Amino acid sequence: MTTGNDRAAVVVLDGASKSFGALKALDRVDLSVGPGECLGLVGHNGAGKSTLVNLITGLFAPTEGGVSYPGAADHRAAGIRSISQEGTLCPNLTVLENLQVTQRDLTGWGWRGAAAGRVMAALDAIFPGHRIRAHTLVIDMTLAEQQMVEIAIGFAEGATPARLVVLDEPTSSLDASIAAQLMTHIRRFCAGGGAVIFISHMLGEIFDVATRIVVMRDGRSIADRPAGDFTRQGLVDAMGHVADDDHQPSPAALARALGDKSSHILRTPEGVEARRGEIVGLAGLAGHGQAEALARFYLSRSSDWRGASDPQAVFVAGDRKRDGVMPVWSIRRNLTLAALDRLTRWGLIDHAAEARIGSEWQKRIGIRTPDMGNPILSLSGGNQQKALFARALATQAPVVVMDDPMRGVDIGTKTEVYDMIRHEAANGRTFLWYSTEMDEIRNCDRVFVFRDGAISAELEGVQITEEAILAASFEFGDSAA
Repeated sequence: MTTGNDRAAVVVLDGASKSFGALKALDRVDLSVGPGECLGLVGHNGAGKSTLVNLITGLFAPTEGGVSYPGAADHRAAGIRSISQEGTLCPNLTVLENLQVTQRDLTGWGWRGAAAGRVMAALDAIFPGHRIRAHTLVIDMTLAEQQMVEIAIGFAEGATPARLVVLDEPTSSLDASIAAQLMTHIRRFCAGGGAVIFISHMLGEIFDVATRIVVMRDGRSIADRPAGDFTRQGLVDAMGHVADDDHQPSPAALARALGDKSSHILRTPEGVEARRGEIVGLAGLAGHGQAEALARFYLSRSSDWRGASDPQAVFVAGDRKRDGVMPVWSIRRNLTLAALDRLTRWGLIDHAAEARIGSEWQKRIGIRTPDMGNPILSLSGGNQQKALFARALATQAPVVVMDDPMRGVDIGTKTEVYDMIRHEAANGRTFLWYSTEMDEIRNCDRVFVFRDGAISAELEGVQITEEAILAASFEFGDSAA
């Protein structure tokens, strides 16, 4: 159903379809987005959200149907901008130089000053109190700072004003306070006549800012209603399920895991401790040393130049583009990479065993692809992340190190992965889990809160609450009068 006034709309899709060979990624979608709207776009990984966005932003042309921009020749003239989940900044350029890549009117004498003015004005408006500088190289910034810059570039002033901004998982690397600043700006932008397409697997964010919600499933738009017409459970039900729910740990297995806390298997220099079968969380505001602590521990338990058939620890990256996927390899090869030594005999890979592992984990974790031999980049971002998670669990490593591992993964799959983590913990595997999401931290047995690179609190059981974590994340001046 096409909604809104098509004449006023920024973009209109009329029966738009997109196929990649035999795979129909988008199937006859009707949609319009007009000024003042914040459209929440939800659905499981592989539901068609990214393909829909790529049609709107002109990256793909529809196989059938049409995409039009009333009153404009193309998406650029229509003022449509996109902030990708994958990140598009050039790491060897500065903040202002990255803006110049997208805004080609920034040329001639004095363009650097103009670029710096535009990007810093956007950063100040969206993220007041930030500490980002226009001349900083992207490679020297934290993941959260990079995401803030990417967002600011999307909203920045330019020769063609932004009329519709597509935000794909924009808060995946942001802590709660910075994410709240972005939500405030989205509401302000839409109140001023701008439009936003907001994609997030955190349903609280969807309900916080969306005026309308479109639910995607199997390449189709199956629901398109005002946000107030949905409940949280109704939205989850509309999205449906994507993987078999047959990996719930038994009550007896969970009891054994909770009862067996005597085997002390690790302690990091920062003071993070874990026992066999324990799920230990690292929490606190982003950029306070959690990721660095995980990296130091992982490197202390692994070689930086050779694999092992019995690794002591495996790593699940949150920044899959930088630390996770091998972009020219297949899904299967990416998934089985950590088990490569176990699959090798006399220097040759056992391809039958490799195929068995790939097939087993495709089913267990619900990777949506017709062929595990397809390139890893043929998957949606969330399905790429699932492949990285399966890579770790397919090994025999006793410790799994997870650096915000479920960025961009839908709520249904997250629930299934949480169950799988508990199942693995019940069988004696230990997890070190850094996350910026409170729902994930609540899945942990113990939590270490970081502030300024050190542990500020250790919480356990009923102590693990958002209030306690926030209190430990900020220095309230205990010595003050």
